[in-house]
Amino acid sequence: MSTRSFFVGGNWKMNGNKETLCGLMENLNTAELPELTEVVCAAPSVYLDFVRSRLDPRIGLAAQNCHRVSKGAFTGEISPDMIKDCGADWVVLGHSERRHVFGESDELIGQKVAHALQSGLSVIACIGEKLEQREAGTTEEVVFAQTQVIAENVTDWEKVVLAYEPVWAIGTGQTATPEQAQEVHEKLRAWLRANVSDHVADSLRIIYGGSVSGENCRELASQGDVDGFLVGGASLKPEFVDIINARV
Repeated sequence: MSTRSFFVGGNWKMNGNKETLCGLMENLNTAELPELTEVVCAAPSVYLDFVRSRLDPRIGLAAQNCHRVSKGAFTGEISPDMIKDCGADWVVLGHSERRHVFGESDELIGQKVAHALQSGLSVIACIGEKLEQREAGTTEEVVFAQTQVIAENVTDWEKVVLAYEPVWAIGTGQTATPEQAQEVHEKLRAWLRANVSDHVADSLRIIYGGSVSGENCRELASQGDVDGFLVGGASLKPEFVDIINARV
């Protein structure tokens, strides 16, 4: 078992209102959470302040996106400084929905990673292939290219978590098998060893996202290179606590 601490992120996406989020937070605040597992919840930006004021301080808070500059005429965008001002320490960048629904390029995601880190935020950086890419046998090519652009923009690897999310397994109920997840995570770690450093390869947490549930989390968590999860739909349900405890 590696010395990397387990990391579980909950991506609430565009879900919830004050009433339902209060219920969600109450469930987390009263749950028994493992001391050595880092938990971070990504709330909709309009609720960041609200969530930080009510969520147990042992649970980190993330924004789901940010812009690549600190201020200016960018209607509808939020900056890392605004995120920090609301009490959040993390931001999710490069999520497949940002890439494929909103058309964000590798280059833009790289710029956002650079600016977020320079501004003092920690980053959950997401990568992953689509179904047609997996079927064409280009999974490695795709995830290595995405990781390369992120790596070029990282100034402090201590503040980064890499999330591998096979796009074909997000919200579809399909999950990569534990073996498929482990295989890609292992290859990503080898890429980091060859292209960044041994230290980063050994210490960087690579987490899995893609229809993680209370049913499959323990088997996924038992894989040597799977250091945690980025959880979508299940993070809005009571089973999120089971997923946080997947390594206990």
